[in-house]
Amino acid sequence: MTRTLICALLVMGTLLGMAGIDLILPSLPLLATWPGGDAARAQLVIAAYVAGAMGGMLLFGSLGARFDRRLLLMLAIAAFGLLSGLSVLVHDLDLLILLRFGQGLAGSAPAVFAPGIIRRLFSEVGAMRALALLGSIEAIAPGAAPLAGAALIAWAGWQAPFLVIALASLLVLACLGAGLRILPAGRAEMRREGSYLRLLRDPVFLRYGLSHGGVLGGLLIFVFGAPVTIITGMGGTMGDFVLMQAIGVTLFAVTANLAGGLAKRFGIERMISIGTFMAFLSGVLLLAYGWTGGGPVWVLSLLFAPMNIGLGLRGPPGFLRAIMAGRGDDDRAAALVILFITGISSAGTALLAPFITLGLPALSLAVMLVQAMGLAALVILPRLPD
Repeated sequence: MTRTLICALLVMGTLLGMAGIDLILPSLPLLATWPGGDAARAQLVIAAYVAGAMGGMLLFGSLGARFDRRLLLMLAIAAFGLLSGLSVLVHDLDLLILLRFGQGLAGSAPAVFAPGIIRRLFSEVGAMRALALLGSIEAIAPGAAPLAGAALIAWAGWQAPFLVIALASLLVLACLGAGLRILPAGRAEMRREGSYLRLLRDPVFLRYGLSHGGVLGGLLIFVFGAPVTIITGMGGTMGDFVLMQAIGVTLFAVTANLAGGLAKRFGIERMISIGTFMAFLSGVLLLAYGWTGGGPVWVLSLLFAPMNIGLGLRGPPGFLRAIMAGRGDDDRAAALVILFITGISSAGTALLAPFITLGLPALSLAVMLVQAMGLAALVILPRLPD
């Protein structure tokens, strides 16, 4: 029961950080109408949050080795809620962008600390199951949160999503305060020479971190580019994209929650390898479909399915092995894996942008190359000893 409560608190905290993007997205068109604002500057409201979150991951990854995680977590969520509340009061886009950077910085803490806390609470299989549940909820949130944000804005204006996030932060903070005793105390158990540089030089950590970043990063590149490709390149609709996403998220959630049992039966490394290869195979199939001229849009759902299944199979065990490869430096390891995912998906999307009008061949080629990188890291670099 205690472990369940801790996982629930970590899920709530992590969802807060995600809500800072997904719940706010529907407000961007209204923010663009502010004095001196436009669509490009409104996008900075999201970009500043993402930049702050990336900096926060590195910051909290280091602070977790020096200070009590519980204190850091509570201070970060308190700051996150305060900045969200202040955002409701401003009417200057530049000031809002500045507040959003700080909000992203504070909101990254739960995502950094959650994997290390989970690893210490459960056995290896139990931790995989907990990470699978966390990943399943995180996969559903990006689809549900914008709809909730749009409903809130229609009901009470652009301030409503910010106010809801502020109130939710207070609720999570109260729950953390009430359950402080059940959270694992102290700093991360790490070696003195722990550092980001040590992890980046460690081929074992890079094996799991880069392969995980390649699989999930490649999937995100496809998701980010799919709407334009489907609508302008294949004559489809947003309904086709939503259907593809719904199928993909469902397959990921089901297989991720089966991954722990399958890893226990067939071996963790085997599940990581199978999942990584399935993601690469999906990229190859999408590329072949694109280069042969494509066809019905619904076929994308079939060809994209192995990538979602592969991520589900390898996601929880792969992420856990990356944390374990940190050799006690859990928070820095978690921060780097998340940064690998963010960096690969962001860089891939940016590099693809000038060629996105070329349609499915360009998008699928980019995705396949990233998946190939993830597979290569798994094949070439040494594995974690049993």
